[in-house]
Amino acid sequence: MVQSPRTRVVVIGAGFGGIEAVRGLAGAAVDITIIDSRNHHLFQPLLYQVATASLTPSDIAWPIRFLFRGRPEVSVLMATATGIDTARRLVMLKGLDPVAYDMLIIATGARHSYFGHDDWEQFAPALKTLEDATTIRRRVLTAFEQAEAEHDPARQEMLLTFAIVGGGPTGVELAGAIAELARDTLKRDFRHIDTRETRIVLVEAGPRLLPAFVPEQSAFAKAALERLGVEVALGEAVTLCDANGIVRGDERIAAATVIWAAGVQASPAAEWLGVPADRAGRITVEPDLSVPGHPEIFAIGDTVSIAAPGGKPVPGIAPAAKQAGRHAAKAVRARLAGETPAPFRYHHDGSLATIGKRRAVIDFGWIRLSGALAWWIWGIAHVFFLIGVRHRLAVAMSWLWIYLRNQRASRLITQTEPGEAGEPPPG
Repeated sequence: MVQSPRTRVVVIGAGFGGIEAVRGLAGAAVDITIIDSRNHHLFQPLLYQVATASLTPSDIAWPIRFLFRGRPEVSVLMATATGIDTARRLVMLKGLDPVAYDMLIIATGARHSYFGHDDWEQFAPALKTLEDATTIRRRVLTAFEQAEAEHDPARQEMLLTFAIVGGGPTGVELAGAIAELARDTLKRDFRHIDTRETRIVLVEAGPRLLPAFVPEQSAFAKAALERLGVEVALGEAVTLCDANGIVRGDERIAAATVIWAAGVQASPAAEWLGVPADRAGRITVEPDLSVPGHPEIFAIGDTVSIAAPGGKPVPGIAPAAKQAGRHAAKAVRARLAGETPAPFRYHHDGSLATIGKRRAVIDFGWIRLSGALAWWIWGIAHVFFLIGVRHRLAVAMSWLWIYLRNQRASRLITQTEPGEAGEPPPG
């Protein structure tokens, strides 16, 4: 086989960072292979809205091949990376032949962490993928269905109790959305239960919600959630998750549905490369985002730890990953030109979190907003960053319908687990 004179660039991961890196290499003399275990790019900031029946999976996901259909130099491989042979410059794949690279961009992101209690995952699913979102949606909606048919008051109360572990943006957004689902959307749908009596408990081990925001905005978020009927429990960590709920300190909270939003762990990229990592498994990269000892490998996004101006770590948010992806593309171009890549400079575009359908908090550094205006800005920003007119219109129309009518159109239970209502008969 005749080898191409063009440089082979492999990108592992089609999240925000990986996609941005591929876009940044448009027109370069490279052949690009994108490797991802799924066939779609996901807009993770709105994943909680799929989990709470506000949006459908297709509203926030795009086939990777579709995104690069006009780029003949880009190939997409749906496969799971299992390791990297740096000596032979090969990406090892599960069940497939290795893929060779001249330059490599690792954008493998992060997975949820249960802080050494991986057995909790079966009782408390986290929210990182579309599969996670549809699992949570199924469990939330099934809890209401089972409560409608339940005659034991204690069991019914447990079914109508939802515990969310973690008071960051995901936990806050989930709590607000489930509260509005129960109190507004479902209140006329059932005959034997009053969904407005649903109990939602948001547990945060730290002293306040949204620790990335200023204390005043954390206090606003707490008050806004409490007005929606959410119980906010601060200052003690969860010590147990099981089929009956959670234990927080000395308190047992009986909940049929528990959702995990408390921690993340980097992908095993550091193990693949045999390089040091921090406690969360993130690679400490060089200033230009290259891996120490491997100038041909760049790592970006949640895979790495790098300091922002001021000394704090670059946050694991979508804008940071996109900035790193753009920088990685520029660094590859610099290497191709025989130049030294410039160091990565992170610019914080702001932090945003929504509390239900009418309140949000925004911190741009130079301006901070809380309340209804912040919610409108939050919504406009998220619609703007979606890909394609159809997706923007679909999401905007869904939000408008929810805002005006309190109706969420995606209340479908499409999968079942053993013991759930609707489980198909055996055989």
